[in-house]
Amino acid sequence: MDKPDPVAAVESAMIAVRRRQTRRTFAVESGGPDPVQEVLDAIEAAHPDNLGVNGVAAALGVDQPRASKLVAAAVSAGLVRREADQQDGRRTNLVLTGQGREQLETVHAYRRDRFANAMEDWSAAERETFADLLTRFVTGLDR
Repeated sequence: MDKPDPVAAVESAMIAVRRRQTRRTFAVESGGPDPVQEVLDAIEAAHPDNLGVNGVAAALGVDQPRASKLVAAAVSAGLVRREADQQDGRRTNLVLTGQGREQLETVHAYRRDRFANAMEDWSAAERETFADLLTRFVTGLDR
């Protein structure tokens, strides 16, 4: 039996990953609020740069009104607060609250636990190789 084309195998795996991401499986399973988690992830990814609603819209690939609703939900949940930009008073920056940072840590811990479980029968060398190759692969997607 022929081995499947490696590129096709990667495509199939990425489709499965994307489906899980679309459902925000890890965030939901770890108890995180589904769409609000995307706002927290965007703010964290932008660090140390500041992010406003327009930055959230760009990061999530949604329009500004949708981003505004997601940010409002994160603020209402006590996970994010708005702060005036000290360099430009017309701008408002989004800042994680203590509760928002705790939520991120909970989701990170859950994700890492799931990843570790998926790789539990792999050797340390296999895990390191996978991490290196996956990082190179993701970086290469931006070319």
